Amino acid sequence: MLLETPVCDFGWQAPDFELKTPDGVAWTRDRVMGGNGMLIAFICNHCPYVIAVIDRLVADINAIKEAGVGVACVMSNDYAAYPADAPDKMLAFADTHGLTVPYLVDEDQSVARAYGAVCTPDLFGFDRAGGLQYRGRIDSAMMKDAANRVPELRNAMMSVAKGAGGPRVQTPSMGCSIKWR
Repeated sequence: MLLETPVCDFGWQAPDFELKTPDGVAWTRDRVMGGNGMLIAFICNHCPYVIAVIDRLVADINAIKEAGVGVACVMSNDYAAYPADAPDKMLAFADTHGLTVPYLVDEDQSVARAYGAVCTPDLFGFDRAGGLQYRGRIDSAMMKDAANRVPELRNAMMSVAKGAGGPRVQTPSMGCSIKWR
């Protein structure tokens, strides 16, 4: 089911969390937070929208990390119903696509609920004070040819990293619904 994310609620505070990677390493909001902000990306392995953008997302994440923004990806789908999203498959997915940030399992889906995540990908970009500044799409290309894309997420988070905040006009992300239990 195709969904769009809601409009950015500027200044909304990032909820705390404690999640683990598939190999058991625990991460919290404060551990993810970088000196210039934080990006939480709700993704999964099987969504065609994520698959279409993952390599561009990884490149943008790498640039965002270099700007002092902490990044984590969160998988909140019911992987009993969608085995392609199971933790062991998350490790292979991250390795295949060069994802070097924590890819966290939201086992009870509480973090997705706390953040109000609705789809994959769903992107939450926060400033260094933990206030929401970006909730839009990865880029203008979406599932199309990316040759002339505008990297909206990267541009927004670079602005946030410089202390200038996110853009006032944002295009919602769209993707497959979170697979709730």
